[in-house]
Amino acid sequence: MKYLLVLAVVSVAIWLWRKNRREEMQERATPPKKSAPPAVGAPKAMVRCAHCGLHLPATDALPGPGGVYCSAAHRRAAAD
Repeated sequence: MKYLLVLAVVSVAIWLWRKNRREEMQERATPPKKSAPPAVGAPKAMVRCAHCGLHLPATDALPGPGGVYCSAAHRRAAAD
């Protein structure tokens, strides 16, 4: 009788293992859903800092004597 119980438990364990394995294989077989490509804005004009040479967007640059600068400290250094 105990062998019959062990056989039943092993059979149920094998059945559960195969069922889970089959579900995993089906998940792998289905292609992943493609997400929308990230939104990319229009390219911005880049300028070079007259003091250090750093390239930055023209909208972030600070105008000064002799060109544009990346920071107020570099603009002050050029004015001196």
